Parts: sequence; structure tokens; C-alpha cells
Amino acid sequence: MTLLAGTGPAVCIGEDIDTDLVIAGRYLRTKDRSVWAEHAFEDLDPTLAPRLRGCVLVAGKNMGCGSSREQAVMALREAGVLAVIAPSFARIFYRNCINVGLPVLECHDLVCKDAEMITYDCTTGTVNAGGRSYTCGPLSSRMQEILSAGGLVEYWKGRLSR
Repeated sequence: MTLLAGTGPAVCIGEDIDTDLVIAGRYLRTKDRSVWAEHAFEDLDPTLAPRLRGCVLVAGKNMGCGSSREQAVMALREAGVLAVIAPSFARIFYRNCINVGLPVLECHDLVCKDAEMITYDCTTGTVNAGGRSYTCGPLSSRMQEILSAGGLVEYWKGRLSR
């Protein structure tokens, strides 16, 4: 599947998850993204990082609030998160997800449990969880193009090489 659609087990976290909880500042002394991935959510739940590979991260409202650190999104992508779904996102976190090639969907009424299989499609704005279907706003065509390219840098590399 492309970045625009996928399936994986849900990892459910709460609301108002700030970027400091995603990756604590003490790990930002290195640019080694594998270190960031290893310590993702360490202050929230030290057992969470190994469960992120191949998962769909399902959060409550206001996901990614706090500082605008791009490293939080990079840590999630490096940890193997397939997509992030929440009812609302901090604006900069949302855009950072798109910019680094991590699919993100706003879904206001999603109900799911940890490990429940989630299927998402950013082009149609649909999410399926536990046999239930939810409708989210699909990403704009430009956001889809950026995600399909693997993020903003790859998108512009492709456009400039034409």
C-alpha cells in the first residue's frame, strides 16, 4: 500500500499529548533518529516505543500540542508509525506530519481499542476499526501529492527535476 492508505493495529493514547511527551528534549542532543524512536513516549509509558512499529497511532483531541519540534513527528515515523488519527491536532504538528511523510487524519468520532485493526485511506477520508466505518475529511490533493512523494523535501525534489 502507499503512504495514503494502510492497515495496522491501533496504539491508543490520550488527549493533549504534547511534543515533549512524544520525544523528551533530553534526547534531542543527538540527530540520530533511531535514538528518538527508541525513546518515543518514554515519559508517558516506557513500554510504548516497541509497540509503535507498524501501528496506527490513535490519539485524543489536541494531538501534538506544545512546542513545534519537528523531531516529534520524525521520531514517530522512525519508530514505524503508519499514520496518526485524532479528532484534532495542533496546527504545526499536523503540517509537520505531512511534511515528513506521515499520514494524518482528523476523525472526530473514532472509537477503538488497543491492538484493534485499523484501516485508513487519506484519499477517501475513511477509517475502519473493528468492523465500524468512520468518515473523516480527506486530505487535499496537494497534501496527498506531498505524502505520495514521501514528504515535502521529496515532493520538491521531484518537481524541480522535471
